[in-house]
Amino acid sequence: MQFGNRRKKLIVNAQTEQLYGHCLQFYSQSPTENISLSEFETFAVERLKLLKTVENLGVSYVKTSEQYTKKLDTEFSSLNFPFRSEKSSSGPSEYEKRRKDHISHFILRLAYCQTEDLRRWFIQQEIDLFRYRFNCLNSKSKREFLHLNNLRYDTVSVMEKTNLAEKLINSSFAVSGITVEDQDFYKVPFQDALDLVRTRKVYLKEGFVYVPHMEIVTIVLNDFRTRLSKALALTARSLPAVQSDERLQPLLNHLSHAYVGQDYSIQKSIGKISLDQIETLSAKSYPLCMRQLHRALRESHHLRHGGRMQYGLFLKGVGLTLDQALQFWRSEFVKGKVDADKFDKAYAYSIRHMFGKEGKRTDYTPYSCMKVILSNPPSQGDHHGCPFRHTDPELLKQKLQSYKVSPGGVSQVGINYFSQFYLNHWIFIHQKLLSVQHILLSVNSIQV
Repeated sequence: MQFGNRRKKLIVNAQTEQLYGHCLQFYSQSPTENISLSEFETFAVERLKLLKTVENLGVSYVKTSEQYTKKLDTEFSSLNFPFRSEKSSSGPSEYEKRRKDHISHFILRLAYCQTEDLRRWFIQQEIDLFRYRFNCLNSKSKREFLHLNNLRYDTVSVMEKTNLAEKLINSSFAVSGITVEDQDFYKVPFQDALDLVRTRKVYLKEGFVYVPHMEIVTIVLNDFRTRLSKALALTARSLPAVQSDERLQPLLNHLSHAYVGQDYSIQKSIGKISLDQIETLSAKSYPLCMRQLHRALRESHHLRHGGRMQYGLFLKGVGLTLDQALQFWRSEFVKGKVDADKFDKAYAYSIRHMFGKEGKRTDYTPYSCMKVILSNPPSQGDHHGCPFRHTDPELLKQKLQSYKVSPGGVSQVGINYFSQFYLNHWIFIHQKLLSVQHILLSVNSIQV
């Protein structure tokens, strides 16, 4: 019995070494171990946070810039994902990081294989993440990764490299006479390096490109993209079997549209903005929907419930504390027809409720654009909602002009507005015609 356990441990250790022998992988082998539902959800949410960060930083910074790298370094450190080329010398902690990276990737495969849009988003973020991690590796670790994944590209011999030195320098980006001698070049079929050929970063000869070691990431990324795309298609086919598990289906459906932004249930000691800044920021930095609510509040010294919820949660999101929010709303309402006592009795409760201090004590997050657009349309006397969705075109035009939007900008907004209006109108009529057609067919079938 003891010999059997020992043999089993050896097999497990060999499998673990194969899976987690390197801090980076192609995710070719799916995990086979059992994990708890809580660990399943934690891994998935933390990887989703990482991918959302990759997406946001890719918009704000150049993807290979120093700022981009530093920001992602910080995120990796906080979420405990592996990204450097250290071996498992750090013990179980490094093993756990690699295990988490492996399992969390496959969990999100299940969540993001369901539609074409989800697959496209997941592939793009995973590729950006892979590029960053591969570029963080040193030369030795890169070669180890290529070897472990059977990416055996022919290394150009010293003699051939010397003979082609001038052409390699002229055709390859950031390659000089010194770097040609110091780094390896790989001879790769040109169809595997179309991105490099298109951008003229490599030397092309007789159907092969000579790729410098610093550009090998492009070849690896193409391979990774192909593998991941095929894997997602296969996962989508087997998804019905997974969705039959009532424990996993709600988690997977939730992940594809989960909110992983700032946690507003954690109270900050101070706000990010002060009450004195609100007026200035409303004119310079507010989105149009919040600017509209702020102006209505200043003019009438009151907002109905829909407006208070939309604007109140926005102010909470930008950094007002509960005390600041109470002071802000009280000072504005008492300028109208509401005295301080009535405010404390009728309105203060709902503000404390937003911050999780009343009722179920659940904090609310600011409304997303989609929620503002699709839910609770404003009626007469309301000021909430989306101006681009719920405002008359002429009034919207006047409002934009009063905010000193350029004539070209106003015209562009008008074109998009009318295009969407007529599209929605056509869809509405088309749906009605289909309904009438269905009724007529039903009547005819009854008559027959």
